[in-house]
Amino acid sequence: MIPAADEPSWLARNIAEVRERIHLAAREAGRSANEITIVAVSKTHPRSLVDEAHKLGLDVFGENRVQEAAAKFAEPLPTCMRLHLIGQLQTNKAKAAIRLFDRIESVDRLSLIDALEKEAAKAETIVSVLLQVNIGREPQKSGCLPEEAPALVDALRASEHLRVDGMMGIAPMVADAELAGPYFRLLRELRDEVCRKRPDMVLPVLSMGMSGDFEAAILEGATHVRIGSAIFGGR
Repeated sequence: MIPAADEPSWLARNIAEVRERIHLAAREAGRSANEITIVAVSKTHPRSLVDEAHKLGLDVFGENRVQEAAAKFAEPLPTCMRLHLIGQLQTNKAKAAIRLFDRIESVDRLSLIDALEKEAAKAETIVSVLLQVNIGREPQKSGCLPEEAPALVDALRASEHLRVDGMMGIAPMVADAELAGPYFRLLRELRDEVCRKRPDMVLPVLSMGMSGDFEAAILEGATHVRIGSAIFGGR
């Protein structure tokens, strides 16, 4: 059967479904869906699909690798779109990352902070970053340990060209998405504790939750959810 001309595309249907899930989770949490930003994870998907998603109302996109993103976005994004690096960043790619991304969500160690500060100073720019915390203490995943976060936050605060806007975390794979809730709660409570001990500090962003568990993250205060397969499908 040939679809009707006004039938929404599979991508439009996926985006609408994700928005509805966000709305329902936010309502359950006593929050507004307007408080939650979708970071559409476009890694391994072509630029044409990113452009279509933008036409359907998405403005923030997440990529895992600097090299892939540099090729995909050789033609610059419209000024209303934002590109986030959500994958692990090597220090030797700090210069390229600063020039390409609007926010780096995966800052997790002092050597990377130093490299980013050095390159941002050269570029005479201020870079938005998030501190990535390994909330599940999984050795195969990036992120600082929770007890390391306060010192790294202080290092970021001391960096003249880096602006730390919040924290990012990835919950372990669990059989039931609700089981991810305690991990997201840990990140929120860690953020709150860091700010409580630094009264002049505000860390408004909590980037947590992906396609399989973002409702649980919203219940625990996520402001940004990183959604890949639920929007773009499998790879």
